[in-house]
Amino acid sequence: MSGVRRNERAHGSTAEAPREAESASFDSDLDRHARELRHARRVTFDEPMRLMRGGSLPSVTVVYETYGKLNARRDNGVLICHAISGDSHVARHDANDDPGWWDLFVGPGKPVDTDRYFVVCPNILGGCRGSTGPNSVNPRTGRPYAADFPVITVEDIVDVQRKLVTHLGIDRLRAVIGGSLGGHMTLTWATRYPERLDGAVALATSAHLSSQSLAFDVVGRNAILCDPEYQGGQYYGNGAGPRVGLAIARMLGHITYLSPEVMTEKFAEERSEPREIRSRFETTFCVGSYLAHQGDKFGERFDANSYLTLSMAMDLFDLGSTPGKLAAALRASRCRWLVISYSSDWLFPPAQSREIVDALVAENKPVSYCNVESRNGHDAFLLPNDLGTYGELTRAFLANLGADARGAADPNSDQESPQAARHSPTSIFHARHRLDYERIAQLIPPAAAVLDLGCGSGGLLCRLADRQQGRLAGLELDERAVVSCVQRGLDVVQHDLNQGLAPFADRQFDFVVLSQTLQTVLDVERVIDEMLRVGKRCIVSFPNLGYEPHRVQLAEYGLAPRVDAARAFEWYNTPNVRFLTIADFEEFCRNKGLRIHERIALDTVAGQPVEHDPNRNANVAIIVLSQ
Repeated sequence: MSGVRRNERAHGSTAEAPREAESASFDSDLDRHARELRHARRVTFDEPMRLMRGGSLPSVTVVYETYGKLNARRDNGVLICHAISGDSHVARHDANDDPGWWDLFVGPGKPVDTDRYFVVCPNILGGCRGSTGPNSVNPRTGRPYAADFPVITVEDIVDVQRKLVTHLGIDRLRAVIGGSLGGHMTLTWATRYPERLDGAVALATSAHLSSQSLAFDVVGRNAILCDPEYQGGQYYGNGAGPRVGLAIARMLGHITYLSPEVMTEKFAEERSEPREIRSRFETTFCVGSYLAHQGDKFGERFDANSYLTLSMAMDLFDLGSTPGKLAAALRASRCRWLVISYSSDWLFPPAQSREIVDALVAENKPVSYCNVESRNGHDAFLLPNDLGTYGELTRAFLANLGADARGAADPNSDQESPQAARHSPTSIFHARHRLDYERIAQLIPPAAAVLDLGCGSGGLLCRLADRQQGRLAGLELDERAVVSCVQRGLDVVQHDLNQGLAPFADRQFDFVVLSQTLQTVLDVERVIDEMLRVGKRCIVSFPNLGYEPHRVQLAEYGLAPRVDAARAFEWYNTPNVRFLTIADFEEFCRNKGLRIHERIALDTVAGQPVEHDPNRNANVAIIVLSQ
């Protein structure tokens, strides 16, 4: 390839970082070091690169590592984008290799399975582990760029990654995956090069930084710039450099990576019993010795000028500061999306991920979203505590990309198809027969666009997916059910129906379904009104309290009826807050001026429809209505 110098071994710093005893709690920084990256490669692109905010680089070198094998079709590539302090060493290559920064997530049999995917992880532009950055030699001067390194953006970083992916012979990636700053890169890939990826997995990220997050970065950069050893950025070969300022920036940043719960768990019990470490920083309290250790250790492996460069690139990132601008930016994407946030993340709070999801929903893009219930703050995506949720979401999402995302089955695909997954012997599809699902599916014509509210584990959507190609989406509150839906190849967004359906456009779907969820809804009128706004027609099913056995249970035995048609909840553990009859709902429709197109009454115990006196003889009703 013209303008490219082929792969050579890439060597990082050989300085050995001291291994001090760590906190008993798991630490995302535990195994990071400045030792040589033994499996890293490098490629140099000799042509000048023009940058988004002006200026240029005469050439760009990228250090990267790969895992697994690129298949014959070259369609199993997965790009991993690291966060601000990461590098190319995402995982160990063998038992003798050093651990990587995402070892729990990437490797044989892991969520990003290197036995199935060809994984590429580059050290990003502006970094300090071999890729072109401030500590690289400027070929125009023969000296390190230092403070003269130009301002770069996330777009510039992604442009370099695209060059690398093309160099590796990959026209289209199976997915791009990244958290935090890596999530910004993922968003940029999907909107800047939409034709180059099937899927985007964005973890713990945002469309832009909040003012609070921006403020932390401003303070961190000032700590570096005001360190006397910064020397205007020209500290290479002139002492240790601004280690104090860099350590303070890292300490400040590390606070934002943790949650209040984790801080309490780590430090409250031994608040005044700090570890004995040698440090210039205050170590009176346990939390102080921890932060001092983190700050000192960071300076052993990271470059201050790179920290300035990359934190500024992150702060300049803005995919859209209003819902309209964000939706317009995401409109260009053509991939499926998986967005994951963490409930205790206050650096990139869940509301910011939800902004991305809402914009994708407004643009009718295929998206799944889960806000993982976690105690571990922003660092949760790097820790094992919640891996059972975010790891399995990612594993399933990747398995359902490729040929399915392009709308055509590939007989030579290495991946199990979504259809096969839905009908596997262990699939929850076979867990319970749902007569109401079968009847609802019969009411919906092929190719119809369907939104299933309270979709559970996706039983109805799977039935529809097996026989039609229309747009299918689900909303579900339960985290485990969301994981199950993604495992079945469905697009589902974690959402509380009581908050309404504001992101969805008027008449966005042909049918909106609320199947045996009405009885759990707090604001029935709002939810029904929203269904009628979003859907051309609505289908509502619910358990009927007027069913004869329920009447007998209450009248003759004085016991609360177990009205749920799918599971016999007791009065003390039922999620139901509404108990209604068919007659009640029909009266509601009359009072609201709603048109009932069809009413189906079922006795799911006998497994048959009910024609005579349905309010007494049916335990489940299905109503098709519109305005």
